Amino acid sequence: MTDAERRNSQRFQMRLPLTVRWTTGAAVAETSTESRDVSSRGVYFYLSKDVKEGSAVEIILTLPNEITMAGPVKVRCLGRVQRTEERAEGAVGVVAAIERYEFLRGDEGEK
Repeated sequence: MTDAERRNSQRFQMRLPLTVRWTTGAAVAETSTESRDVSSRGVYFYLSKDVKEGSAVEIILTLPNEITMAGPVKVRCLGRVQRTEERAEGAVGVVAAIERYEFLRGDEGEK
């Protein structure tokens, strides 16, 4: 995918609370974090741990009224880590491409 193709979808630079799950070997890791930006094709977020490029990720987020124009909407996104970046604050910036997503109702996606 070229840079132009990656940039075709509108990005929303907003900090949204996220729940992120990914696998490391045989274990499943889960953490709460926040996004830096979100588009229909991907999410940039921060982790305190490194995750390998190509790893499958599940991201649960709530899109606010400013995006949906119909009230908050909870979404489960399934995708893959495209790249990671070391951040000065000790966090890792993660770029995840969204391969598919589903809208959740009520308390779906809750622990």
